[in-house]
Amino acid sequence: MDHQLWLIALGLVLGTLGTLIGAGGGFILVPVLLILYPNESPETVTSISLAVVFINALSGSVAYARLGRIDYKSGWLLALATVPGAIAGALTTDYIPRRAFNGIFGVIMLVAAAYLIFHRGENRKPTEARRKRHTIRTVIDRDGINHTYSFDLRLGMVLSVFVGYASSLLGIGGGIIHVPVLVRLLDFPVHIATATSQFILAIMALAGTIVHITNGAFSPSSVYQTILLGIGVLFGAQAGAWLSCRVHGMWIIRSLAVALGLVGIQIIIMALKP
Repeated sequence: MDHQLWLIALGLVLGTLGTLIGAGGGFILVPVLLILYPNESPETVTSISLAVVFINALSGSVAYARLGRIDYKSGWLLALATVPGAIAGALTTDYIPRRAFNGIFGVIMLVAAAYLIFHRGENRKPTEARRKRHTIRTVIDRDGINHTYSFDLRLGMVLSVFVGYASSLLGIGGGIIHVPVLVRLLDFPVHIATATSQFILAIMALAGTIVHITNGAFSPSSVYQTILLGIGVLFGAQAGAWLSCRVHGMWIIRSLAVALGLVGIQIIIMALKP
């Protein structure tokens, strides 16, 4: 029996958790790959992760589309803003030493976790001047629930460029960063944010993956690993979207923060090892 078939089970877990919180699963996959394959270059690790995130996000987007929770207008604009950053991040990966890569990844995870835990974005009311600049969106999901909200589209697009760069550089897809941005800084409803994040991720991860392919980052073994993980995430993403209908938004945010913190600590420990 192929000793790597367990990657399908890992993909199932990644797809379920990643789609549930709108994060793509790369934030789990990258540290797992860093631990299991310590001799692999950052470029190889990020190329595998980003390709798996694309498969997961595409499958999750289909599931969320059925639920009617994707803000397509905002999603397309924010996704297009991430593409230049995603391409730049993919081109930069090969020039970063492994320990520095681990350290950057870990610190970003801890900062994001702390922000989610301590920031109370829902209590923040926009000023009249800010409200005039806001874009108003209304999304009615399959259950007939009306989600009406407003946000600063220009701020969202600027932030999306940086999200695209950081996520492609680290191979985490970006949802782990983009969901906090959508919820805490742009005031998206949590369930709309996670669904729209998956849609954005699919476009952003595809752009980064294409760059990695053209750079020759995929070896035959990494392609095989990507396929096995991809099989798992296809089914896991459907399960994650199903669970999202049965989980409260605050639980999703707290789970996201805990996951970020645990991953960040583990990776920083790895970076500090001699």
